[in-house]
Amino acid sequence: MLYELIGIVRPGSAAEVKEIVLATGQLILQQRGVIRGVSNWGTFALPKTISVHQMRHQTGHYFAMRYDSSSKTQDAVRNMLRLDPRMIRHSSVKIGDGKLETSAAIKGIAWREQ
Repeated sequence: MLYELIGIVRPGSAAEVKEIVLATGQLILQQRGVIRGVSNWGTFALPKTISVHQMRHQTGHYFAMRYDSSSKTQDAVRNMLRLDPRMIRHSSVKIGDGKLETSAAIKGIAWREQ
C-alpha cells in the first residue's frame, strides 16, 4: 500500500529531522518497503500550543514522506514515531492501493533544504 506520512518535529536543527527521517526510512526498507519521496517543509507555527512529552510547543519542523509498505510495517512506523521524544505529532494516510496504475498517477516528492 502507498502511504503518506506527515511529521512534526520539535524545532531545533535540521539534523534532528534528518535523523528521524533516516531512522523511519531504514525501518521501512528493512521490512521490504519502498520509499517514494521525502520532503522537508521547514519550520512553521503550530495551529495551537501542543503539550507532548512534558513540553509545550508553539512551532514545529514539518516533513512529509511517501512510501510503499505492508500494514504491519505501517504499525511499526507509527509506534516508533509515537515513542520518539523529538516528535510532536505525526499522521499517516493511505493514498494508494499498491497497484501500479494507481501509484503511477501520484507524483513523487524530493527532499529539499530550507
